[in-house]
Amino acid sequence: MSKRHQILITNDDGIYAHGIYALWEAMKAVGDVIVVAPDTEKSAVGHAITISNPIRLQPVQRRDGFQGYAVDGTPADCVKIAVHALLENPPDLVVSGINLGANVGTNVIYSGTVSAATEGTLLGIPSMAISLDSMKDGDYEAAKEVAMNVAKKIIQKGLPPGTLLNVNVPNRPLTDMRGYRVTEQGNVYFKDRFDKREDPRGRIYYWMTGELVDPERQLERDSHALAQGFISITPIHYQLTNQSFLTTLKGWDWT
Repeated sequence: MSKRHQILITNDDGIYAHGIYALWEAMKAVGDVIVVAPDTEKSAVGHAITISNPIRLQPVQRRDGFQGYAVDGTPADCVKIAVHALLENPPDLVVSGINLGANVGTNVIYSGTVSAATEGTLLGIPSMAISLDSMKDGDYEAAKEVAMNVAKKIIQKGLPPGTLLNVNVPNRPLTDMRGYRVTEQGNVYFKDRFDKREDPRGRIYYWMTGELVDPERQLERDSHALAQGFISITPIHYQLTNQSFLTTLKGWDWT
């Protein structure tokens, strides 16, 4: 009998989110699942980790056998503590999601979902992040199928060191999608706007709002492929050195 793969799942929407429950259902078909996720929503915390406070865990059970650990820390904390404290051996795969809201363009810098997968990659574990292009609960059934397919491909073929897959799924039935498309990270960004308001006691506060701007409408880019109905799969890594600028920078007068 072949060995069952061990899969660690996490997210940034919290352990009680609909998306992580859907991901748990999907990953059960791929291997043995352990759930370690934030106890509350931790969206847009990026790759923050907890170093000045203790990290507490609480066992959680949901319906139909879902069980795991709620962590009062960040998504990256969840992966760290799972690998270093909870598991006897590193998992075969880390899957983060299913996030509510796409993670494309510059959003991946802020994303706790992507950062959890990045932490798995930093620890030498094949990892993926998966997000649904909806800000309200959408069609998780399609995203579940995509998650299973991509996870199986990663287990079968592996990933290069330092590389994770960032997967974004249109919010529509699988039959209405245009297929899979391997993409580059695009340059879509959130154009910030701050609304100045006043509370009942006369104190000024600001509410951040704004709109998404996509300057590059090309199918090779993650955001545009997603908008056109494709499942976007982008290989990303944490090596941030701008290699093309190294030679020029070395030529500057540093004396």
